[in-house]
Amino acid sequence: MTWIWWAPLVAVALHIVEEFVYPGGFADWDRRYRPAIRASITLRLHVILNAALLLVCAQVGFLGSTRDVDGHAVAAAGWLTIAALLFANAVFHIVGTVRTRTRSPGVITGVVLYMPLAAAGYWYFVRSGQASLGIAVGAALLGGSYHFWAAMAHKARARHRAA
Repeated sequence: MTWIWWAPLVAVALHIVEEFVYPGGFADWDRRYRPAIRASITLRLHVILNAALLLVCAQVGFLGSTRDVDGHAVAAAGWLTIAALLFANAVFHIVGTVRTRTRSPGVITGVVLYMPLAAAGYWYFVRSGQASLGIAVGAALLGGSYHFWAAMAHKARARHRAA
C-alpha cells in the first residue's frame, strides 16, 4: 500500500488550498476567532509552517517508499505523528466553526480528508505490524499536542509583537 505514504502530503496540499486559495480567508477568520493572538497570525508564519509541514510530509513519503525495514519503522512513526497532528487540526477547525458559527476555511478537508486518513492509517500501521501500539499511542500524543504548544507560542509571539 505505497499510496498511504504520500496521502498526508496530498491531504495537506488540498487543505492549504482550501484555507488560503478557495474559498481562502483562513488568516482573517482565525484573527476573528482568536483575537487575543491576532498579532501573531501573520502571512510569514503561515508560509513557514505550511512549507515545513509539506516538507515533513514529503520526507515521510520518501522514507516510507523505501524498502528498508528500519526506514519503514521510522517512517511509520513519522506518518502516525503527522496523521495525529492533522486530526488535531481538523478538531481545531470543527471547534472554531462551532464557536464562531461561521465555517472555518479548512474544516471541509479536515473532516473529509484528515480524520478518515488518520483513522485508516492508524488501523493499517498497527494491524500490519509496522507500528506497535506503544508507537501509535506515543505518536498520537505527540502529534495531537500540536495545538497546545502552538497556542503557547502564539501567545508569546502576540505579547512580543504588542510590546
